[in-house]
Amino acid sequence: MIIRFFFAALLALALPAQAELPIQKVISPGGITAWLVEDHQIPFTALEIQFRGGTSLDPADQRGVVNLMTGLLEEGAGDLDAQGFAKARDALAARFSFGAGTDGIGVSAQFLTENRDEAVDLLRLALTEPRFDAEAVERVRGQVLSSIQSNMKNPESIAANRFDRLAYGTHPYGSDGDGTPESVASLSRADIVGAFKGAFGRDRIYVAATGDISAEQLGLLLDTLLSELPATGAPLPKRADWALEGGVTVVDFPGPQSVIFFGHQGIKRDDPDFFPAYILNEILGGGRFTARLMTEVRDKRGLTYGIGSFLSPMDHAETMVGQFSSANATTAEAIEIVKAEWRRLYDNGVSAEELAKTKTYLTGSYPLRFDGNARIARILVGMQADGLPIDYATTRNAKIEAVTLEDIAKVAKRLLQPEALHFVVVGQPEGLKTTP
Repeated sequence: MIIRFFFAALLALALPAQAELPIQKVISPGGITAWLVEDHQIPFTALEIQFRGGTSLDPADQRGVVNLMTGLLEEGAGDLDAQGFAKARDALAARFSFGAGTDGIGVSAQFLTENRDEAVDLLRLALTEPRFDAEAVERVRGQVLSSIQSNMKNPESIAANRFDRLAYGTHPYGSDGDGTPESVASLSRADIVGAFKGAFGRDRIYVAATGDISAEQLGLLLDTLLSELPATGAPLPKRADWALEGGVTVVDFPGPQSVIFFGHQGIKRDDPDFFPAYILNEILGGGRFTARLMTEVRDKRGLTYGIGSFLSPMDHAETMVGQFSSANATTAEAIEIVKAEWRRLYDNGVSAEELAKTKTYLTGSYPLRFDGNARIARILVGMQADGLPIDYATTRNAKIEAVTLEDIAKVAKRLLQPEALHFVVVGQPEGLKTTP
């Protein structure tokens, strides 16, 4: 659950240093809001919809039901069974995908202009009249169970899931949204229908479109597609209380290496200090080889092939987490180095050179994320879900440039908690045991 990036930032059209996207705000006749980037060069439209809630809406005794339900949306709708729906979609050269995440359900659609109306009608069937046929339910249930069984043998999944359970307990964030073999096996069709009715309220929609469609056409499309959905969805969960203290948890797992997942509480996406925190993390554990953790743990000592950290602000909690693998004989040493780097950055902040180089990287690489209509639509939905303004793509780099050394030092004292770091170690590390 927690190994996911909060922000689906992807876009790049040969843009300048800031992404100058001509984003329009569209409000349909029925009152549905969307963001639109028109591009009439190719007769193709990408549509992205996100419904807030996701697997966090699972009832406590039905863990995995939203994930299973979402996997069934394209398995027959209206008078079309699974094969009939697939044939109808393919005949229109349309693409649909549905995915359940921790805090949202994503719906992606791409279709040709000439088939727009028919494609939207077919997608509307999936969102309003899914069949949940017995054969499809059992087939998709089998796929989900196979994935769960695989994850139960995967040390990375074991580490992340144990960290979540320790951090969030009985809150939905504390368990895997796919469910357990027992919970998924026990789900009934009535449970799936109940999850469907609660997940797709019009009160939790974010919509973006890019491509060969006008604002007027998009408004009419939205009402056709979404006006039949319930006005409200199931109640969202409450805030997740943090229950994890600093220390180490060892989970025995045979093999030559240990997988280590670590972290502590993080920072909200709308916090005034978020940009300094974002730069701070990039310097400490970003994906580049010049990040401090990569330099100290990998380059200087050869204790891992790769290590990184990231900020993960979710709807009901926020964390700062990281992951790496190391040989069982060197895991304890690597953990001590991570702690030391956390402490060094907390105590001393960053250098002017580190800050300047990181700003150059972050501002220069940002426009390269905007690549293609479907990817643009995804990031526009992500911006809305994160509560960002419509001009964010244009102003983001200026916010990066405005961060000072003093800002970094201040947020380091506030965000970094060396003594609160908790390490979940899945393996057979030498000289390590669970503490406290």
